[in-house]
Amino acid sequence: MSDEEEDENQGEAEVYPYGEYEGERDENLDRHGWGSALLPNGDIYEGNYSHGLRMGKGVYYFRNGARYNGEWKKGQKYGVGSFIYPDGTSYNGQWRKDMKHGYGTYNYGNGDVYEGNWFKNFRHGLGTYTYKNDNVTFYGTWKDGRMDGPGVLKYPCYCYHGQFEQNLPKGAGCFTFQNVWMQHGYYLNVRDPAFDYVGAEDLALTETEEVPEFEYRGNPRGIVPIWRARSVTAFNQDLLPLSPVPLPVKDSQDTLIDIMEYLEKQYKYTAGESGDVDQNIV
Repeated sequence: MSDEEEDENQGEAEVYPYGEYEGERDENLDRHGWGSALLPNGDIYEGNYSHGLRMGKGVYYFRNGARYNGEWKKGQKYGVGSFIYPDGTSYNGQWRKDMKHGYGTYNYGNGDVYEGNWFKNFRHGLGTYTYKNDNVTFYGTWKDGRMDGPGVLKYPCYCYHGQFEQNLPKGAGCFTFQNVWMQHGYYLNVRDPAFDYVGAEDLALTETEEVPEFEYRGNPRGIVPIWRARSVTAFNQDLLPLSPVPLPVKDSQDTLIDIMEYLEKQYKYTAGESGDVDQNIV
């Protein structure tokens, strides 16, 4: 969120730094109810406010052509909404604190589609990614934006079942061919010989240092998976590796704060009725 957006969220009388506004207000002249705002940075918001903050349903038009249409809470994207980016990619699903969080579908500009769970803007949990150009689908467990855990890669004529680590297959697994034959084996992840001339110290094989929030989430650089076949058998469902499973996600701190605020309001309401409310409570 831009600095202008954050300033606009604070609840204010109509003064220039917060842009132009037409709409309803509360007794303190804060934006409250339905309104339309032209922000100083050129963005436009049309929708509902609650005491100066975007709350409920509304549409936010970014000057670069992006658009968010959905639910808001305390000035942030929170709930269900759709976001269309300037390049045509789009996300439709759940949000929390301005981040993709929960279940949603992301349509990429190249035709790829991810449908599944998100956690703080990254693919996390069970999800399906479809590679349009290759006609390949991955269904499995994601962690921090990468394929990580049990999963299934579905090709036009065969499937691979096994474990993944940082987007690459690793360890024991098997290929199945139209549910008739199975090839059992395992994947080794080794340094790509083509990168040897660079020098190991120049290769980012793993992400170990502190990085920005939206860090690189592709394959480990300079590493390639090598398949080692061991045996071929008739297809047997019982011989397949473990199926993908959801990842447990701890409830966030802001949810606990919401509960505390609700209980506090209930306490004030009850105390006010009985006449025992503490005058120091604000």
